[in-house]
Amino acid sequence: MRFLVFGENCEDVFQYGSATRLDPAAPAPILVPQRRTVNSGMAGNVVTNLKSLGAEVVFYTQPNKITKTRFVDEKTNHLLMRLDIGDSETSPLAIDFIKSIDFNEFDCIVISDYCKGFLTYEAVEEICKKHNNVFIDTKKIINESFSNATFMKINSVEYASSKDSISKVKGLEDKLIVTTAKDGCTYKGKTYPVSRVEVKDHSGAGDTFLAALAFKYTEIKDIDLSITFANECATKVVSKRGVASI
Repeated sequence: MRFLVFGENCEDVFQYGSATRLDPAAPAPILVPQRRTVNSGMAGNVVTNLKSLGAEVVFYTQPNKITKTRFVDEKTNHLLMRLDIGDSETSPLAIDFIKSIDFNEFDCIVISDYCKGFLTYEAVEEICKKHNNVFIDTKKIINESFSNATFMKINSVEYASSKDSISKVKGLEDKLIVTTAKDGCTYKGKTYPVSRVEVKDHSGAGDTFLAALAFKYTEIKDIDLSITFANECATKVVSKRGVASI
């Protein structure tokens, strides 16, 4: 299967170390570096997960580099600080470029919108018009620009922010899959629970869920089984440290 992914990419860096004392000049922990991991994050993590499932992927992302560096105590896995670089340097994807793409070459379109400026509402609307199998995960307030999407995955906080706007667009509510962390997710009033596991890191779990959901639905066209599969995949990655893929 061929997937076309739009969204912001970043470099997810985890700097692990030992934090056993505070700076004598301020109430801040001193981290002694021990090891460092680097992965593709945000939409890049969606791409990694799709490829691990066996998909062929074409990826359109911003030209500038975004880096998220997390400083973590190795022993406790506590996050001490996160340093983000490059967020404000992102330019929007041109509508004319979207119109130049042959969407018929792909089985599924995935939009992973971290709201850094790469995807405007107009771009999302144009992409949704171009294909009948579009999956979206967005940090934006959801409005009529999303009405042609097939399914949208958002978390419970994002849903609360968009609830009033969603209610104004007929049929939009029925396209929403709302993730609720340890309680799984809901779709059209039905709850899809997840297995209880030791959660080591939530980073990237939403990316895994989106990739698994889009992949499985494109394969079998059954949204119930696809949600169950996505839950299982997300549950596996949260039991690992850092940004993990399937």
